[in-house]
Amino acid sequence: MRRRTFLTGLGALGAVGLVGCGSKSEDGYVADPGSLQVYSAQHENLTKAWAEAFTAATGIKVQVRKGSDASMGHQIVAEGSASPADVFLTENSPAMTLVERNKLLAPLDEATRQQVPANLAPSSKAWTSIAARSTVLVYNTAKLDKADLPKSLMDLAGPQWKDRWGCAPGGADFQAIVAGMLAGQGEQKTSDWLDGLKSNARVLQNNIATMKSVNAGEIECGVIYHYYWYRDQAGTKEGSGNTALHYFRNQDPGAFVSLSGGAVLARTKKPTEAHKFLAFITSKAGQQVLVDSQSMEYAVGSGVASAPALPPLNSLQAPPVDPFTLNSDKVNELMIDAGII
Repeated sequence: MRRRTFLTGLGALGAVGLVGCGSKSEDGYVADPGSLQVYSAQHENLTKAWAEAFTAATGIKVQVRKGSDASMGHQIVAEGSASPADVFLTENSPAMTLVERNKLLAPLDEATRQQVPANLAPSSKAWTSIAARSTVLVYNTAKLDKADLPKSLMDLAGPQWKDRWGCAPGGADFQAIVAGMLAGQGEQKTSDWLDGLKSNARVLQNNIATMKSVNAGEIECGVIYHYYWYRDQAGTKEGSGNTALHYFRNQDPGAFVSLSGGAVLARTKKPTEAHKFLAFITSKAGQQVLVDSQSMEYAVGSGVASAPALPPLNSLQAPPVDPFTLNSDKVNELMIDAGII
């Protein structure tokens, strides 16, 4: 095992801390045995809205433990059969596949799977998508003409883009995009692209910092997920007023759509309640909670329209990537080899 890979996993565990029912973890979490335990890497306001709506509809109490994709995924794997978690929610799918490959997920109810289109779910059928987000290029309209935008995300590896674009490669969001590239383009092209990123891109802290840097004219464009821009546009436009979005479409790696995942843990002591929770958040009522939360993520449940400001999900022409194939460990290795993380 590479030293950096080991330390990354160890750091994720240390940040959260191991815990059993009734004991207190380093993050102050104590599992209430009377509540459904949801380990969530999803946005806090959305998870809270889902939990409150589910409790109102069913009377079942929910306790949410918040963390990042990496910390929550590694936490569940480390806790194994001793984990108090009943349900796992992610922002991006690689953390879910990590848990799945460790055989820690319970079979998903068929009725729940049927609430989400088959093209928005993994081929393994072990979990379901609960929301979606699209890769986009945010660009400064005063610095970059629409006609001069890159035709493909892969173009940004070229020397003509040196010091002109930015991204946040240390985050789970960007690493999911790279995982999609790896699945669709293969290891050599992905490795070459990461080398180009190392040479050309400005490395920023997160998606918001990337968008703000583009807005300020510090760089011409940046790779982010769509909803950060739409949220800012719905508010003050302080971080996006000088920018626009470019959708690559045409099944380009830059059109990658990342699926947020939801699953029931195999060791849950509340299987009925856990399956009810996933059934609820993927139902029309639960997906409407997502839309009403103004998270600006895409709804994935059948028959539920996403926020009107968003281009339809089926218009994005995303590459046909099976989320079950996304390999976060290999992405981590390639990014370390490129000297990015």
